[in-house]
Order: sequence, then C-alpha cells, then structure tokens
Amino acid sequence: MGLPSWLENIVFYEIYPQSFLDTDGDGIGNIQGIIRKLDYIKDLGCDGIWLNPCFASPFYDAGYDVADYKKVAPRYGTNEDLKELFQKAHEKGMKVLLDLVPGHTSTEHEWFKESCKAEKNEYTDRYVWTNNIWDDFKDVGSITGSIRGFSSRNGCCAVNFFSVQPALNFGFARCDKEWQQPMDAPGPMATREAMKDVMRFWMSMGCDGFRVDMAGSLVKNDDDQEGTIALWQDFRKFMDEEFPECALLSEWGDPGRSLKGGFHMDFLLHFGPSHYLDLFRAKEPYFSRRGKGDISEFVKTYEENYAATNREGLMCIPSGNHDMIRIKETLDDEEIKIAFAFLLSVPGAPFIYYGDEIGMKYLSGIESVEGGFERTGSRSPMQWNHSANAGFSSCKPEELYIQIDPDKNRPTAQDALEGQNSLYTEVRKLIAVRKEHQALQNTAPMEFVYVKESAYPLVYKRTGKEETVYIVLNPSGQDVECEAEIPENAQVIYSNHDEAFYAEGVWKVPAASATYLAVSNK
Repeated sequence: MGLPSWLENIVFYEIYPQSFLDTDGDGIGNIQGIIRKLDYIKDLGCDGIWLNPCFASPFYDAGYDVADYKKVAPRYGTNEDLKELFQKAHEKGMKVLLDLVPGHTSTEHEWFKESCKAEKNEYTDRYVWTNNIWDDFKDVGSITGSIRGFSSRNGCCAVNFFSVQPALNFGFARCDKEWQQPMDAPGPMATREAMKDVMRFWMSMGCDGFRVDMAGSLVKNDDDQEGTIALWQDFRKFMDEEFPECALLSEWGDPGRSLKGGFHMDFLLHFGPSHYLDLFRAKEPYFSRRGKGDISEFVKTYEENYAATNREGLMCIPSGNHDMIRIKETLDDEEIKIAFAFLLSVPGAPFIYYGDEIGMKYLSGIESVEGGFERTGSRSPMQWNHSANAGFSSCKPEELYIQIDPDKNRPTAQDALEGQNSLYTEVRKLIAVRKEHQALQNTAPMEFVYVKESAYPLVYKRTGKEETVYIVLNPSGQDVECEAEIPENAQVIYSNHDEAFYAEGVWKVPAASATYLAVSNK
C-alpha cells in the first residue's frame, strides 16, 4: 500500500509537551494546554502534530526513558486527556503522531524488573543480555554501553543511550557470540509483538501514527541495516493490515533505507549524510545574508536520496527539533523567512518546531534539565504573550520546567499575530500558498534547475498536475543573476523582498529574496 491520502498535503507542528502550555500551574506543560492551543496551530496552517514522548517515565531523558508505554505521564494528564486531544484534533481536520521509543525502556519499566530476575521468565529475553557478568558489549554494533551488577541475574545488559535506558532485544543480524540471538528467536519475536501491541493500543484510541525514535538502530550487528529494514517491513505489514490510514515517520536520516523498510516518511537531520546542517546551522549557513554558504553537497545528497526512494515516501526537512540548536541562533527573522520559503516549497511533509514560527531563541549555557544538556536551550517554554512567564504558566518563575528567555524583548505569539510583517505572518502566508498549489505539496515531483558550488541563487521546480512552479531563492545580501531555464511567461504567485525578473537574457534575482513563479502545463 502507498501513502495515506492525508499525507499528500499535510504540514506538521512539533510540540515538546512539557514546554508548550501549562494549564494547572505546576510549571510543566500538559495535554490540556495543547488542546487549548489547537486553534493557534490550525490558524498557522498546520494540520498535523508530532508530540514528543508523553508516557510515564522517571524523566532522566525527558520521557525517552519509558516506564509504561500505555500510560500518559501524570504530569501531562491522563489517557482520557490524550484521547480527547485525538478527538478534538480530528474535529478540526488535524492528525496527531505520538513519539514511539521502541529501542529501549527505562530501568523502571516492569519488563526490565522482571528481566533482571535470575529465574527464567517471560521477560528474560526482552532485553539484550550477555550470559556472564564479566562479558560486555565491546565492538557490538548499535550498542553504546552497559549496566551490570545491580541484580541477581548473572549477565550484563546493553544500553542504547543513557545508562538508564536498557536496550530491548529485537535480535542480531549477525550472531558472533552464543548469547546473541537471531532476529527470529522467541525473545526478539516476543519483543516485536509487544511493541505492535503498544502501537495497536494507541492507534485504536485515535492516534494517527508514530514518529519512531532511533529507528535505524534496533537490530544489533546489522552492518548494512538489512535486518532493521526487514524488521520495519514487518511493522508496516501489521499497520497496513490493521491501521492502513495511519503513518510511520522515522528518525533514521537515511531515506533510501528507511522508506525501503516501510516508513512513509523520514527526516533529513543534523546527523547522517544529508548535509542538512549546511542549510541553516553551519558556520556559514547557505541561508545567511553573508552569502558564504554552499548548498551543492546538500543538493547532491538530496538528489541521490530522492532517486533511491523512487518517490515511494516522503523526505522531510524540519525547521528544527528538540535535539538541535534553534534556527534563530544562526539566522535572523528576515533570513528565516527565506529559509521557510525553501522549507515550505520542497517535497515531503514540512515540520515546524514549536516557536520557530515566531523566532524563539536558543538559550545558550542554561542548566541541563532532564538529560537535555546543550539541547536544553532549544526546549524552553513557548512564549505566548507579555504576562508572567510569557503566558506559559501561572507558577513562580523558579518553578518553571525550563527557564523562560530572560530578554525583555523576547518574541511572543501575541506580537507575531498582531504584526504586519512578522515572521509568523510570512510562515502563515507560505503555508497558505503551498495549500493552494498542488505543485508545491508533499508528493509533486521536484527537479533542481540552477545550483552552483558556493554560489547563489538556488532554483528548482515542482511539477504539478496542472502547473509547474519555479522557486527562485537568493538568501545572500547581494543581487545576483543566472541563466536558468524558466519560461518567460511564468507568473509570480509569491515573493518576499522584491521579485526575480527576466531581462537581458538572464534572470535577475534581488538580494535576500524569494520568488515563486507558476506556468500552466497546458
């Protein structure tokens, strides 16, 4: 089966639940806060939500250490609150993806407590264990460390990230030692079915699918990732059979593999081979007015991935996320407008990280919260208005989950909504143009028209059913020109900072500008 039809024109908004809106005054955002702000998200033009983990957890890794996959963390509300979010979102024509963390749990999960027992039981093989306390995981693929000496079981347990995140056992693609189990062994197969049961639980309640954490690392000793691809093909088969209208989004960063594995979408990210950082977060970002960036390696890799996927899924380029510095750290609001002209005109489902639409800043050097470390500065509370705590919470400032941006001139949603030329206004306009033109939406083909190494502008075209749209972007602070094959009768459907125009045999592109030009296919 192909893509669910709703993926063809959706724009997602990522919400870090603890930092979006607090309705009960404890300093931590909650699900009712998200429900209260659905109209804000919808009015921006976003009709999809990706919600970071909201399950029961000790929160050593901000919820990516799950203690109970089937229970909403009490600080966010209840399962009924989450069900209400699904229902209210659906009433507004919106979809909700939950964040699934299948690779590991918290050490506080009941599965792990049972797995630690010396006597054999249902959960003995739920995690990756050696047979001896002194054997560790040196040179074992996709394992970052171990924990041992904490229970009566004679063995060492693998961890995937922090030392409180024991690795679930999906098997080994290559078994080098006797304790390593093949993917089709009873233990790994039981883990697989347990995770399907978790997914079934939430999709039956109304969840529209999942963003999958660390999706490419579940099978161990999987050098070519063929085992992991086969694993996810089985998950996709399960979803096609039971929940064909739900979607899977991977944190893999390698669309050629992830989409082959059955994911409907994959991200191009700050890790992996995509050169994503060259766009907005390099020392000299391509979208900076300094004009010293280079997008050519990104384009080369993008074209390779695009060909490898055969357009069978979506490659998604986010404005940012909870794991990287905010786009505002390297670009100002006017530069970000041109960046969004790119993000909202390429194929794949766009993802906007909460607050990026108003230019929220990265808070450098603040104290780590819940395992965030340097990432904490991108997770600060949403800035709604000029009331206490920027309208995020009624608690005392010292009780906030993460501190608010202390700048008295910090951007707010209130100012953005009232401003005539705000970043928010431009993002909203760009989403509206995308929604109005099928050629700009998620699945229409794309082809680069003009790309030069360390040079400007960037020109590409999107071919729709009835029209072709040419996107001409010049983020640099200098007027430039190029010999791009764009029909002279193409009509401007969007522009920012003046329009590109044809004269004297070349296209002349104003400094710091974005122009969309449409021509009929008839």
